[in-house]
Amino acid sequence: MALLNVDKLSVHFGDQGAPFKAVDRISYSIEQGQVIGIVGESGSGKSVSSLAIMGLIDYPGKVMADKLEFNGRDLTKISEKERRQLVGSEVAMIFQDPMTSLNPCYTVGFQIMEALKVHQGGNRKTRHQRAVDLLTLVGIPDPASRLDVYPHQLSGGMSQRVMIAMAIACKPKLLIADEPTTALDVTIQAQIIELLLELQQRENMALLLITHDLALVAEAAHHIIVMYAGQVVETGKSAEIFRAPRHPYTQALLRALPEFAQDKARLASLPGVVPGKYDRPEGCLLNPRCPYANDRCRREEPELLGPAGRQVKCHTPLDDAGRPTL
Repeated sequence: MALLNVDKLSVHFGDQGAPFKAVDRISYSIEQGQVIGIVGESGSGKSVSSLAIMGLIDYPGKVMADKLEFNGRDLTKISEKERRQLVGSEVAMIFQDPMTSLNPCYTVGFQIMEALKVHQGGNRKTRHQRAVDLLTLVGIPDPASRLDVYPHQLSGGMSQRVMIAMAIACKPKLLIADEPTTALDVTIQAQIIELLLELQQRENMALLLITHDLALVAEAAHHIIVMYAGQVVETGKSAEIFRAPRHPYTQALLRALPEFAQDKARLASLPGVVPGKYDRPEGCLLNPRCPYANDRCRREEPELLGPAGRQVKCHTPLDDAGRPTL
């Protein structure tokens, strides 16, 4: 049985007559010990979908799903008390910007030990030692003294390590990492991803890695989900996605990577932007930006089709050579 089972999850904002579909009927599952990457541009709905799983969508947002289950429990029906017990203990999340996610009014040690107190109890001495062990685990030097510092006294990379320590404090079964390296220097990004994968393997956690960078999930994720404008447009094993993308959007993301540039050629780019509430086109949402769009694409919305684990939402999916099929 899947640890997390998401079936037709939608998140709408705004009036009931014409709501903005930030997330539109997405489905996927993740098993214990599996790493799944969700990729897409800003505005694709990646972060909103993860916030829906955590129960962090407030009014005027509305979360709907045919199924949203974690470890056999329906997340749409549990009480607030049950959710507070679940979030932070069995499901944890690392947010994009550690500098704004940590509370500037409290020391690092207080914030880590607070999570331990809420979910595990125990005496202060035990929580203090556990906090020291966690900072050691995430690679922070002189961990005992670092418990007494405030977030503003740490670098971005160190702050993110503290966030990771807080997230794994109660040994969650599922860890959601929402663009965990976006606010960090390039030299630090690889260290943080390496740390996350090391911890994931050590604890056998399921890891949901959300990012706009396909290169980041190339070797980290077992499976990749590509999102565009709130919809899943392609899913597949990482090797399959990189070897032969089936959706033009996935192809465009890959061609924008420096690794795919040939002989210092100019990097490919996808014109336009992700549509918002008031400029969503008819038919396929990518059609104004897609080089392969035809009349059918501008008229009919495609379905997400294909065998389980390898699906594409396109009227003319690409072949192995990267050409649209007729």
